[in-house]
Amino acid sequence: MKLQPSEVELVGNWVVVSGRLQRDATCERIEQLTAHYLRRVTDSKQGGGWETLFQDPDDGRFWERTYPQGEMHGGGPPRLSVLRPEEARGKYQIS
Repeated sequence: MKLQPSEVELVGNWVVVSGRLQRDATCERIEQLTAHYLRRVTDSKQGGGWETLFQDPDDGRFWERTYPQGEMHGGGPPRLSVLRPEEARGKYQIS
């Protein structure tokens, strides 16, 4: 379940199963990582709660969860991507 050092982005998708939209395995993994593994740092003030910064407790990397298909119901599937420390400090105003 942990993030591998080579991973820099996870992009979830919604798939149609028996005529219904469902989250794919990557969506499920992002949910598990953000709920049980990554440490939540803060939400983006300008993102209205749709952009959240997390930190990996093992390697210290910053990860941002966003919803790039925000026009979809519920914000669409999530994306989890690495931010450089200077990007995280600038966007999320952390020290």
